[in-house]
Amino acid sequence: MKDTAELERRHIIQFATAQDYDAFACHMNLKSKSFPQLRQVRPLRLIRAISCPLSSVDRIASAPFVQSVEADVRIRLHARGPSSGSSSLYAGTPAAADPEAVKIPWGIRHIRAPEVWSKSRGDQIRIAVIDTGADYSHPDLRHCLSRGINVLSHQPYPIDDNGHGTHIAGTIAAYTNQRGIVGVAPQALIHPVKAFDNQGGAFVSDIVKGIDWCVANGMDIINMSFGMRTYSKALEAAVLSAYRAGIIVIASSGNEGKRAEIDYPARFPQVIAVGATTRRGRIASFSNDGKQIDIYAPGENIYSTWLQGKYRELSGTSMATSHVTGVVALMLSLKPDLKPLRIRMLLRKNARLILKPGKRDCIKELHALRTVSALFRKKK
Repeated sequence: MKDTAELERRHIIQFATAQDYDAFACHMNLKSKSFPQLRQVRPLRLIRAISCPLSSVDRIASAPFVQSVEADVRIRLHARGPSSGSSSLYAGTPAAADPEAVKIPWGIRHIRAPEVWSKSRGDQIRIAVIDTGADYSHPDLRHCLSRGINVLSHQPYPIDDNGHGTHIAGTIAAYTNQRGIVGVAPQALIHPVKAFDNQGGAFVSDIVKGIDWCVANGMDIINMSFGMRTYSKALEAAVLSAYRAGIIVIASSGNEGKRAEIDYPARFPQVIAVGATTRRGRIASFSNDGKQIDIYAPGENIYSTWLQGKYRELSGTSMATSHVTGVVALMLSLKPDLKPLRIRMLLRKNARLILKPGKRDCIKELHALRTVSALFRKKK
């Protein structure tokens, strides 16, 4: 026999109209004290939906007030251990071992971000990082971490208990005058949205809740360094809502090394999809590839902030995505009214062209200096 957990797998139920959703939400609030099991129901206001355990999908799917029902599936982070062959997933080197007092990681130098800082440092651009949270005590992040949300619990701060979110935040906006690292946009603001648990897993409904917070709180950019292979109507609806609100959504393509497809949400047309390159300017062996990828960026052995004030190297399209997010922050700081399609075009038009080995076509790798300089010239 199937166990209870399998029989009552969580599903996302989207209502046909806003009126249907509001009526259900009102009824649920009235009955919540009498029926404790209603506490398992999670409202997803942004997409007129709820997430809850279901024992019978067919019965609810046939209801006239229901638009769709889908499994509330798990999503994974797009990070790997360094490509040096370490057996530990998050192996790395503490900053104290580095001879430089202030370190600008190779990827940030490679995209020539430091040459942009006289023009833009991403001043006050609001970036939501939907991830595992962030380490608010890290000395390189104290200046940039602003309020966020923990969608997994009622804790007041989205504290990172995994490390991945802290790593992403460091590449985007770390800054120090002493020992530590500097990120791509060191004056941007990071708003951590904790949707992933300490094992690096999340449900689609967690991501939808996170996007809802981003829309309600006027974020400029959403960084999504995660993905899944299967299509989700609920996730697409949430991303579309963010896009319509003028938020730039940037997502990693995945680490399966596939050559014809990329993960969701990067596959959605409203999202800037990111692949990963190596120090040698080649597509990383783990990176998904294909025409659906808008831009590539450094993603191999990326050195960034970690828990407890430490530093680690990670590889993945997750890391590549944080470089792109940082450059978009540099762009928006100069020209806040830039629209998503315009940003995508500028990133691609000013990219470094890299010829694929054994092929005639090229990929486009992120180039911060060219991209931001194009904006700066237009501003004059």
